[in-house]
Amino acid sequence: MNTISIDWRRVIIIAGLIFFVLVIVDFNSRLERLERLNRQADITRAEATHVEWTKIVLETKVADADSDQMVEELARSEGHMIKEGDHAVTILGDEGAPALEKLNSTPVPTAKPNWQLWWDLYFGE
Repeated sequence: MNTISIDWRRVIIIAGLIFFVLVIVDFNSRLERLERLNRQADITRAEATHVEWTKIVLETKVADADSDQMVEELARSEGHMIKEGDHAVTILGDEGAPALEKLNSTPVPTAKPNWQLWWDLYFGE
């Protein structure tokens, strides 16, 4: 009868290596998860900083809008209001002068046909 002899030392070494590989794989996955969470934390910190700066800017604008100086400036420029003691002046044009034409400062681009675009691309204008 043939008996199989088991070398317990080899079995323990192989089991130890398998356990070591499993520990390394688990450690690697934990490191990847940590890196992903750190990136998300950095993004969240940047967004929070941006929100704080936006809050500060908006609070400053609200404080400026509530000030008497800003209200007076807007009333004079956009509301066309005057203060007591001011004299309103209305500028009138000459009766015989022609009306000024509104100039179009930005020319409207004309679209070229596709074949002309390709022609210009390959052979120049």
